[in-house]
Amino acid sequence: MNFTQFELLRLLQETGFNQSKAATRLHLVQSAVSRQLQLLEEELGSPLFERQGKKLLGLTPLGERVLVQVERISLAKQNIQAIAADARDSGNGSLRIATTHTQAKYLLPEPIQKFREKYPGVSIYMIQSSPDDIIQLLHHHRADIAICTERLSEDSKLIVRPCYEWRHIAIVPHRHPLAKGVLSLERLASFPVLTYSPGFTGRSTIGKAFGNAGLTLDVALSAADSDVIKTYVRLGLGVGVIAGTAYEPGNDGDLVALDLAQLIPGSQTKIAYLKHLYLPACLEYFIRELLKGEGKDS
Repeated sequence: MNFTQFELLRLLQETGFNQSKAATRLHLVQSAVSRQLQLLEEELGSPLFERQGKKLLGLTPLGERVLVQVERISLAKQNIQAIAADARDSGNGSLRIATTHTQAKYLLPEPIQKFREKYPGVSIYMIQSSPDDIIQLLHHHRADIAICTERLSEDSKLIVRPCYEWRHIAIVPHRHPLAKGVLSLERLASFPVLTYSPGFTGRSTIGKAFGNAGLTLDVALSAADSDVIKTYVRLGLGVGVIAGTAYEPGNDGDLVALDLAQLIPGSQTKIAYLKHLYLPACLEYFIRELLKGEGKDS
C-alpha cells in the first residue's frame, strides 16, 4: 500500500465515489485508479467498496474503518509539510479561511489587515460558503480554519473556540410603523420578516426566540448575505432581522436600526480547526487576533 492509494480512497469518499473526478484530482487516468483500488483490496484481502458492476456505491464496513486511519495519515502528512515549512520560513506560505459572507465582510477585515502587516508574504485564500460546507472544507483539508456562528459545535472532530458575541437588530425604513413605539416580538411578528437562510448567522436563535414566545415567524425572504436583506427591506418587502455588525451608518442611513438585545438572545461567532492539526506560527497569530474579540458584545 502507498500514499497514492490512501489519497485515492479519501478523494473517492469526498467526490461521492466518482472515479473520474478522483482520477482528475490525482492527475491519473481512470484505468490507473481502478488498478490502484484493485491492488489495495488484494493486499488487504477484502473489498473496501460496495459495487454495482463497475460503479462504486460506497464503502464497506472495512472501508469505513480504513478511511478513518487514512484521514489520520492525511492529516499527519499535512502536519509534516506545515512543520517543515514553518522551520524554513514562517513568513511565507498560505492561510486558507472558510467562512460566511457576514463574517468575511464585517468581522475579518481588521484581523486580516493586522495579519498582512505581520506576515506580508503569506497568501490569504478566503472561501465563502454555508456552515455545512465550511465544515467539510476542514475535513477535506481545503481550509485551515473555519469561522462562523452555526454548526461548528456539533462536530466532535473539531476544536471550537468562541470568538466574539454579537446581537441581532431589526432594520426598517424611517417611515415604517416599527420605527416608533416600544418594540416587541409580537409587533415584529405582525410584519413579514426578511432574514438569514437556515444555518446562517444565528438564524436558529431567531426562530427559537419567536417559537418560545408562541409566535409564528412569517419569513418572506431568506438570504445568506446581509446586503441582500437590506436591499429588499428598502424595496418594502418587510422587516429585516440581521447581525448588528452588518448595519453601517455611513451606508445605511436610510434605514433605522432597532436593538433586539432584549428580545433575541445573543449569538456567538466561533473559530474551528481540526483536532491534532499542527498550527504554524502564522495561523497561531491569526487565531490570537480573532480571540481578542472573545467576550466582546457587538
